[in-house]
Amino acid sequence: MVRQTEIAGWVRRLAVAGLVAAACSQGMAQTLPPPRADAPAETLPTPRRIPSATVAQPTLTLDGLIQLGLERNPRLAQAAFSIDTARGRALQAGLYPNPTVNVTGDELGDRQGPGGIWTAPYVSQEIVTGGKLRLSRAAANREVDQATLALMTQRYTLLSNVRQAYFEVLTLQRRVEILTDLVKLADASVEQTRKLLEAKRGTRLDLVQLEVEAERLRTELEATERELPAAFKRLAAAVGVPSLPHAQLVGTLDLPLPDYDLERVQQFVLSEHPEVRSAQIGIERARLLAERARKEPIPNVTVGAGYVRQNQNRSDDWTIGVSVPIPVWNRNQGNIMAAQAQVGEAVQEVGRVENELTDRLAGAFRDYSAARRRADRYRTAILPRAQEAYELSRKAYAGGVFEYLRVLEAQRAVAQANLEYVRALGEAWRTAGAISGLTLEDHWPPVPFPRLDKE
Repeated sequence: MVRQTEIAGWVRRLAVAGLVAAACSQGMAQTLPPPRADAPAETLPTPRRIPSATVAQPTLTLDGLIQLGLERNPRLAQAAFSIDTARGRALQAGLYPNPTVNVTGDELGDRQGPGGIWTAPYVSQEIVTGGKLRLSRAAANREVDQATLALMTQRYTLLSNVRQAYFEVLTLQRRVEILTDLVKLADASVEQTRKLLEAKRGTRLDLVQLEVEAERLRTELEATERELPAAFKRLAAAVGVPSLPHAQLVGTLDLPLPDYDLERVQQFVLSEHPEVRSAQIGIERARLLAERARKEPIPNVTVGAGYVRQNQNRSDDWTIGVSVPIPVWNRNQGNIMAAQAQVGEAVQEVGRVENELTDRLAGAFRDYSAARRRADRYRTAILPRAQEAYELSRKAYAGGVFEYLRVLEAQRAVAQANLEYVRALGEAWRTAGAISGLTLEDHWPPVPFPRLDKE
């Protein structure tokens, strides 16, 4: 009878040392006095929930990463240079042809006048007809508009990519913190159970089960720790600074998730997204180029005039000339046909872009809805029930009804639920970041994104 009482006391002390809220991020549980079998359940400490992750010295924030990307991402710089390139082409497309100055000498060395006949200078100018320059510049200006929209597209793509990569890293950080504390708790339970076994006051089964759980958690922790540097490299690449040193991210997953209505978002995207607007401008450009091709057969007129010095008879004369090409064989038929086909191609480009954006939006919205629903289910149903089961098992153990392993089982369920909740929250934020790029959101998340300075 005494031996059973001593064993029960050791087991209860082990249980109390290991029983804390699942995934508590504040370190090891405090050692409490062993509960008596007849003690009321209210005397047991209330298990603590997993607090939000805290960072002692924050170094990188979402806003800071985005600002860094806007300043240093090479794709944005390329897009900006593309605008300057298009502007230069537009300027050049509308410039008038330069005049031509000719100096010619004829009948040089003639017996009647060795000085020959000199035409110096003869100035000619091509006169562009049919409004070709106006059409060329108008079409080139549409390229400037498209380049500007391409920069806008790159900007929101950058915002979306950085946000997605940021929340991927933040989620992994949270999982590492939770798993680290769980491994510490599991190791402590294994160590105390080993001491009980050495004192012949425990069972081998208890020890093996605890060792399996500790190794499982350690394996998951190591896998997450290996994944974290790669995720940070992806974040650095999204920012556009591959050499960005690894640092702790500041943020929380516990903000209210944004509400998106698929129909309204789709309507906005298909009317306002820069890729759609660029494709629509492409139709205007193609039509201008088609009109320009139809104007090409209208011949330009070249006029000229010059001074002539005839040394044979020592006379000063003037010459004038007008030349016009006759479009008999080449009336630009092939280019006109190609330009008309390009108009149809540009019209179809709008449909292609709309289909692609719809597909991207639908995929992101599907993933976001599923992740958000999963996170809500964990928050409102699974976590509370797992916590309740844990509390009930503790009370039953205190009353001598349950074995210690039943309590550990409930504790593991709470821990696993918290890990899955963090995973679902991270996935929801990541996919919401993808949607934010399609909806052209500059200030996102829609609520303030505070620094973590408290639990």
